[in-house]
Amino acid sequence: MIRAALFDLDGTLLDRRQSLESLISDQYERYTGHFTEIEKNEYCTRFIQLDNNGYTWKDKVYTTLLNEYNITTLTADQLLHDYITEFKNHCIPFPNMHELLQQLQNQNIAIGIITNGFTEFQMNNLCALQLHTYTNTILISEAEGIKKPHPAIFERALQQLNVTAKECIYVGDHPENDVIGAENAGITAIWKRDSFWEGFEHSRVARDLLEVLFFYKVKL
Repeated sequence: MIRAALFDLDGTLLDRRQSLESLISDQYERYTGHFTEIEKNEYCTRFIQLDNNGYTWKDKVYTTLLNEYNITTLTADQLLHDYITEFKNHCIPFPNMHELLQQLQNQNIAIGIITNGFTEFQMNNLCALQLHTYTNTILISEAEGIKKPHPAIFERALQQLNVTAKECIYVGDHPENDVIGAENAGITAIWKRDSFWEGFEHSRVARDLLEVLFFYKVKL
C-alpha cells in the first residue's frame, strides 16, 4: 500500500524552462541599457543554450555571455545576484501540479520533496509555488550535505515520512539523479518525461502530472 509520494522540484513540479524564459526576458528589459549590442531574443536564446537545462551554474553562463557580446558595463556577479534574487518571482508550475498534490493530500498520502541545489534559493522557489502547504518533508542537498542520486538522501526522506521504500513512489525528470537514484533506494520511480533526456526510456512515464495518479493506484 502506498502511503507517501516523493517529488523532484526542477523539471518535475516546477516548469523550469518557462520560468527561466520569463526571468531572462524580464532581466533583459531591466538591464536593456547595457545590452545595446544584442537583441532580446538572441540574449534569451543564448542564455538557454549556455544554461544546459540548469547543469551549468549561472556564474559561468553570465561570464560567457558578457565576453561573447563584449558587455563591460555589467559584471557576472551583478547578473548572478539578480538571477538569484528574482527567479522566485517567475516560478511557473507544470499544469495540474496543484490538482495532483491536492488529490494525494485528500487521500492522506504523505508528500515530500527531494531536490538538489542551494537551500535558500530552492526554498524561495518552493514557497513561490506554495509547495510548502502540501509537504510533510523537504530535503535540499545543500542543507542535507548529500545529493541525488546517492541513496542516502532518499532513505532520509523515507525515515522522515515514517514509511518504507515499498510504501512510497518517487517522481522526477532526471534519468540518473531521480529515476535510477530512487530505484537504487528501493523506491518505485516514475519518470516525468522531459525532452531534454529524449534518449532515455522507462516503463513508468508521466507526460502530465495527473498521470502519476494512475501509477499510484496501480501500486495500491
